[in-house]
Amino acid sequence: MNITYEKCGDYLIPNLIPDPETEGALRKFGLMRKSYLENHKRGIYSGLLLSGKLKEHLLMIQEQAEERFDLLVEQMAKKEGVTEQLKAQNQMLWVQKTNSIWARAEEIVREEIIYTL
Repeated sequence: MNITYEKCGDYLIPNLIPDPETEGALRKFGLMRKSYLENHKRGIYSGLLLSGKLKEHLLMIQEQAEERFDLLVEQMAKKEGVTEQLKAQNQMLWVQKTNSIWARAEEIVREEIIYTL
């Protein structure tokens, strides 16, 4: 990461520009991690930002969280009998169970991956 500076009075202030080389867009879990670091772990957030590794870190966490979420949803749906057959027979029950599974899986992902170091 190339850091440029802008003169502000007698001080040089770094221009913190995101690294364009890092591919990928931040989605739900990546943005949750960024918000957590900004609000609760300022030192870590600043260190990652200044070293140019923030987006790389967020994308890595996002990938881990999405994989864990998908696995949890699949396992819970199988255990609770949430199938396409249930969807065809009783859509409202299927939606209720699916929403419940997603909420529980997201809570687990937040506690295990997003809000830990």
